[in-house]
Amino acid sequence: MVDAPPPPADRASAFANAPMGVALCSPDGVVTDANSALATLLGTTPDGLLGRSLFGMIHPEDVEGAHEAYAVLRHHPGRPMRHECRFLRADGTAVPVQLATSWVAGTPDGGPAHLVIIIEDITDRKALEAALVHRSLHDPLTGLPNRILFHDRLRHALDRGHRERTPTCVLIIDLDGFKAINDEHGHPMGDAVLVGFAGRLTSVLRASDTAARLGGDEFAIVCENTERPEAEVLADRVRTTVTDPLVVGDQPMAIGMSIGIGSAPGGADPDENYERVVREADDAMYADKAGRRR
Repeated sequence: MVDAPPPPADRASAFANAPMGVALCSPDGVVTDANSALATLLGTTPDGLLGRSLFGMIHPEDVEGAHEAYAVLRHHPGRPMRHECRFLRADGTAVPVQLATSWVAGTPDGGPAHLVIIIEDITDRKALEAALVHRSLHDPLTGLPNRILFHDRLRHALDRGHRERTPTCVLIIDLDGFKAINDEHGHPMGDAVLVGFAGRLTSVLRASDTAARLGGDEFAIVCENTERPEAEVLADRVRTTVTDPLVVGDQPMAIGMSIGIGSAPGGADPDENYERVVREADDAMYADKAGRRR
């Protein structure tokens, strides 16, 4: 193991008191020195990090990406490398971090080449990013996937159906008489009805089904690996379970609905069926609604 040269006193103080983790490593990634912030981050002591490979502390799923990033640094040593991955703490839990790594060719007094790595805990940033992504893909009222995520899940189901030759079905659901609820009882009551309906809808789904709110009082379900007769059974289950009167406050609210089904056979071309299956379900829903008005 190659030892890094001891830094001057002022550099030693900055190293020891830095608010983020800092490690000095040999060119092959073995830790030769580490500060207290890094040891605290990883749930160990600075001495407990010495002699360990930095790659050995990375989550197994992230090791390949870390090696690829390191190869770029070796190829362009004058360009600092930034890379995000997960480190494993001493207790086995994972912590997301950002590494900022610089290659030091050697010191003026003949010291060996080494790596200077700043390791920042980005847990809060990752949580914020995840929250923003979730917010962009989910309906803020009901918490269901929104139209964007619905189309993504449908595309995924059709792609899988093409690869594995499994059928895909889509249910489009529109609440009947919902405008009257809003007009008579107000929008807060209407919102409560939508939330209650969404909860009942998800309660009857299988694990592989995805329910979404497309907007207003229109909902949809993507059913992977589902033949049309199975989708019809699901539609009947939705009708019998979800249309029982919802009690909002002390006010019972009867809900009616129109449902249409669209289907794509196993092995179907996703590009040719993506819009068609939704249009088929939409047309069937409007036909169901028209039939209920007679």
